[in-house]
Amino acid sequence: MPTYAYACKDCGHAFDVFQSFTDSTLTACPECQGALRKKFNSVGVVFKGSGFYRTDSRDAKGSTVSAAPSAPAAAPVPAPATVAAAAS
Repeated sequence: MPTYAYACKDCGHAFDVFQSFTDSTLTACPECQGALRKKFNSVGVVFKGSGFYRTDSRDAKGSTVSAAPSAPAAAPVPAPATVAAAAS
């Protein structure tokens, strides 16, 4: 179950509560019966790397993302006759 942080707007009392996703949001402070607000913190988990996107688990025929080239194309090497003619 997720933990939610609340703070009272009137007295400043802050506390954490384990609540299910389906539970109602708390509205009254347990200390003074004042109005509560949910506190939001930064995200503690960051997903990086492959495997976290919708297209990562699909096969190539169902994917709309084009495959990246495996290696850059090398420049063509001129024939020896061309190099000799250019040098003179």
